[in-house]
Amino acid sequence: MPNRRDEADDDSPTDLPCLEKLDSPTGSPPTASLSSLMELENCVSNLNLAHEIVLNRDFCFKPRSPPPDSLEGRVTEIVHRAFWDSLQEQLNNNPPNYSHAIVLLQEVKTMLQSLLLPGHVRLRSQLDEVLDMELIRQEVDHGALDLHRLAGYITNTMASLCAPVRDPEVRVLRDLRDPVELLREIFRVLGLMKSDMVNFTIQSLRPHLLQQAVRYERAKFQQILDQQPASLDDTTAWLQAAALEEAAAVRAQSDESPSPDSRGPVSATAVLNRAYMRLLDWDRQDEKYPEAVLMDRARLDVLGQRLHMLLLEASVLLLTSAQCGGIVFSLQGFVGKLRRSITALLEGSQTREADLKGALLGLGETVLQLVTEAVHGQGGTAVPQESQDLLKGQISELWKHNNPVRTLSRRKGTGLPPGHAAGSC
Repeated sequence: MPNRRDEADDDSPTDLPCLEKLDSPTGSPPTASLSSLMELENCVSNLNLAHEIVLNRDFCFKPRSPPPDSLEGRVTEIVHRAFWDSLQEQLNNNPPNYSHAIVLLQEVKTMLQSLLLPGHVRLRSQLDEVLDMELIRQEVDHGALDLHRLAGYITNTMASLCAPVRDPEVRVLRDLRDPVELLREIFRVLGLMKSDMVNFTIQSLRPHLLQQAVRYERAKFQQILDQQPASLDDTTAWLQAAALEEAAAVRAQSDESPSPDSRGPVSATAVLNRAYMRLLDWDRQDEKYPEAVLMDRARLDVLGQRLHMLLLEASVLLLTSAQCGGIVFSLQGFVGKLRRSITALLEGSQTREADLKGALLGLGETVLQLVTEAVHGQGGTAVPQESQDLLKGQISELWKHNNPVRTLSRRKGTGLPPGHAAGSC
């Protein structure tokens, strides 16, 4: 890849992020105002949210509740209990004190209004009429407030607005008689209904976001670059490293078979493919992860773990075939059975080197047992002890990054250079 920047074509997209670095003044370090930092944070948050909605079909919001045994959970429980106990005490006074109850009714009204659609004109008008806060205050002053009547109307309105999945919870509200417990459950179910509405909106917007996703993300990245010119430095370094590797591979290929087609410039698609393959083998301790793909790091890490599992499986199968192949590998179903055993024994062991070592030691014994059973089932000759010991030793050595068999499997399976270290174990 050439070092200098090529001149842009006239027909190139105008909404591509500009990766050109801006020169900073050489005196004091650049400072940013609080408002600009908040704007940048909101931009990144919106970008992450839109990206997740587009890629994850099952994306949804869930009400957040801290674990009960955590400090946050215990504090939350204490505060909530104190609030509802205070409300209970106010309602038990003679005459009852409805000051907190009125505030809660106002919040319930606001939550119900947020669930209404533009077409709910009649329901909105009825809600304003029944939950008229000025009228409710006058009823309190004259001792004529019927809290159960209002709660019944609220429950019926919730039943008309909720999704079918919430029908059982709304029915439970009809059987509650204690006003404090009823109000507490109304707030809980309304919170669930708001989450349902948000998730419904997300699913409705998803087809439109799919059409605009690329342009939207480009615009957001450009907005981030305008405020933080160095925010894609790691992405630039990642692509440059992939371009250098691809250029070296092209030169090596042209040296082996010199032809006019092999001496051209590197392909942008090939560079991008190589760059993404590097992500599947990324060192977990390397903090310079490309900023442009940080939103997908969790997905890429899962794919990388699966890739490393497949490479280990391929390495074990290759070693077993070399030492004990022949008759057993020609048996119907043997390779599938062996592969399932390898997968089960290696599952969850790639993240720590010590775990992988132990799993590979046990795997060697299991592989030999399966091979021995297959040989005896066919009435063949037992595998020589020397071959058994050699196979166990070779399998136990697969934990090493530079293991020749593992390197060969990686090179054939991914196209990565043999010296590229796996970052998963």
